[in-house]
Amino acid sequence: MDEIVEGIRWINSNNKVNVAVITGEGRAFMAGADIKEYGSQTAEEFDAFQEKGMQLYDAIEHASKPWIAAVNGFALGGGFEIALSCDMIVASEDAKMGLPEVFLSLIPGGGGTQRLIQKIGVNRVKEMLFLGGQYDAKTLNNWGVVNAIFPSDNFLSQAMNYAGKLSRRPQQSIAQLKRLVNLSMTATPFEERINNEARTVKKLFLHEEAQQAIQSFIKKSEK
Repeated sequence: MDEIVEGIRWINSNNKVNVAVITGEGRAFMAGADIKEYGSQTAEEFDAFQEKGMQLYDAIEHASKPWIAAVNGFALGGGFEIALSCDMIVASEDAKMGLPEVFLSLIPGGGGTQRLIQKIGVNRVKEMLFLGGQYDAKTLNNWGVVNAIFPSDNFLSQAMNYAGKLSRRPQQSIAQLKRLVNLSMTATPFEERINNEARTVKKLFLHEEAQQAIQSFIKKSEK
């Protein structure tokens, strides 16, 4: 977890990276915590483990650049919570996702109860949490959790192509869009959020990059 958090922070600070993709290796994106290790933790070790997880999720969610979870297999428990902290999720056709903590008389501890509700309706969230089942990519795509599904045999290349399209969008616009969408899910009053949007679009409009893009569009439309 230390290495993953360090890697995420390094990517976030690298100005040459426009879009980040996180994926797994082998049969799983991440199958969740090692239960044997998890079960042997003291209260202090459990607190430290939870804190490290929070650092991981926050580093993705609060990054200015977009993160895509490329779920190549099983994404369960904390693995699914990593995917939920990302801005988008793409999945292989045989991917399975879920939050099975209820089977251990526990609940998700990495934001699963809060981030999932931001993506789908409350009834679906309660079903996933209460039953603890595994859901396939097609179901989660229909529910709005998964953005796209790609064949398993060339999944990673398809996921990178998907990310490549996003990387060609103006990065300052993408950063502000992510910030404003995330702001919409906070307790910030609606009027303040709308005013924030208005200030941001003006700032972007006055920027040289937007002015050049606008003038270029006008010249093309006049041909």
